[in-house]
Amino acid sequence: MKDHSQWISLTDVLAAKIRISPFIVRTPLHRHLALENFLGTETYVKHENHQKLGAFKVRGGVNMLSQMSREDLDRGIATASSGNHGQSIAYAASIFGAKCYVAVPQGANPGKVQSMRNMGATVIEHGPHFGVANDYIIELSKEKGYRYIHAVKDTLLYQGVGTYTLEILEDLPDVDTIIVPVGGGSGASSTAIVAKSVNPKIEIIGVQGDSAPAVYDSWNTGSPKSARMDSIAEGLATDTAYEPALTMLRDLLDDFILVSDEEMEDAVLMYLEHTRNLVEHAGAASLAAGIKIKEKLQGKKVVLIASGGNLSMAHLNRALERYKD
Repeated sequence: MKDHSQWISLTDVLAAKIRISPFIVRTPLHRHLALENFLGTETYVKHENHQKLGAFKVRGGVNMLSQMSREDLDRGIATASSGNHGQSIAYAASIFGAKCYVAVPQGANPGKVQSMRNMGATVIEHGPHFGVANDYIIELSKEKGYRYIHAVKDTLLYQGVGTYTLEILEDLPDVDTIIVPVGGGSGASSTAIVAKSVNPKIEIIGVQGDSAPAVYDSWNTGSPKSARMDSIAEGLATDTAYEPALTMLRDLLDDFILVSDEEMEDAVLMYLEHTRNLVEHAGAASLAAGIKIKEKLQGKKVVLIASGGNLSMAHLNRALERYKD
């Protein structure tokens, strides 16, 4: 494995675990026999949908702000997000006493937006997607003097996010394969760093929506690419790849799968019907990918990352309408 310690190391993640543990939940790793009927092999789910704020991102936000100077916190913290990252920064800002400003795309998940506001963040709806919202908040931060955080480029986030993989390895040391959703790539990168630092033979498979394939395309070509972004899964909705995640993903992912919105929606319903868990589309992508490549998974102990459970009522209703049809 190449050295990526300038961004994230196992030592960094172990330190982050101590730092963030008072503020987050140690989420369960459950074996689901019902899901094994779909995958045909031993199947576990890392339930980050049970995390505070309903998603894994909170681990990164708390880790990052816990290491900021009082001077930076007093400037105000600003970021852009499609939802879960913004919640994590808003939560961390409320813990460490900082004002928080989050730019989100117009039409962002209303539950996530309200959650940010409930924690005291000022939410600014701007532009059709994350990239436009991010450009806006960068300029506003320069103008106002806010401490800006990029959802993918700031690797202190990765160090906190990597703690869920430590928990997987504590609970299932002999895991063979971990399937992890890829939005910007912080979750998949940190998963791969931690898992392969402990056991290089652990297979890491990334999954992205085929209606927002920018990181997948970039992984295949080796350079950052932009792509259309029409996916229903806002947690995977990025229109371009970012460093250093792309470098780490190219070095560390064993495979990368695309799934359709319909496959993710079917997986949302599988979780709901067979495990009684509400999982958002991005979080259900790993199950959709596992089903798609189930022949390759036979005889392996597989962990699916249910990265979040913040499904909007509109998206839930849409899925249930399809189910009735």
